[in-house]
Amino acid sequence: MSIIDFVKGAGEKIFKPGEARRETAIEKHLARYGITGISVEVDGDKATLTGVAKDTATREKAVLIAGNIEGIGSVDDRLRVAPQAAKPAAATGTAAAAPTGQAPKPAAAAPAAPVAATSASADTGEQWSSRTYTVKSGDTLSKIAKEMYGEASKYPQIFEANKPMLEDPDKIYPGQVLRIPPEE
Repeated sequence: MSIIDFVKGAGEKIFKPGEARRETAIEKHLARYGITGISVEVDGDKATLTGVAKDTATREKAVLIAGNIEGIGSVDDRLRVAPQAAKPAAATGTAAAAPTGQAPKPAAAAPAAPVAATSASADTGEQWSSRTYTVKSGDTLSKIAKEMYGEASKYPQIFEANKPMLEDPDKIYPGQVLRIPPEE
C-alpha cells in the first residue's frame, strides 16, 4: 500500500453536484482512458484503487488519472500488476562460447537498473518504474524534461508517457501530477 498525494483543488471536474457515488464516476473516468477492472473506494478526498492492472504503466496511469481529479487529495495505490508471460532467455548475461583452446568471453554487462521508483506497494512489493512530477505555474514539458533529464528536447518522452491523459504537450496545468518515465 502506498499513498500518493495530489492537489485536491486541481484536476478534471468529473463529479456532478449531488452525485451519490463518486466511485462510479472515477471508474467510468478510468474506462474513458481504456483502464477497466479496477475498483475504487472514496473516503473524503482519498480514493483507494484495488484490482489488477495489465502492466506497470497502466497501474501508474490509473493512479495518476484518479489523483488528477478535482476533489481527490490522495490515492491509496493497492493495485497489483498482472503476471507477465515469461520471455525467452536472451543471450546476454551468459558466457559466450569460445573456440577450442580459448577461455570463454565474459558475459555482457547487465543493463542499468531503472530509475528509483517513487512509490511501492507494500502488499505486492511492486515498484513504479516512473517518478512523478507536480506541475508548477510557468512549467512546460520542455522545462520539466530539462530538470528531469538534463535535456529540454526529451519532452516528447514525458508527453508519450502521459498519453492519453495529455492530448496536447502545451496543455498542462499547475497541480497536475505527471509520470516521468526512466530516461531512454
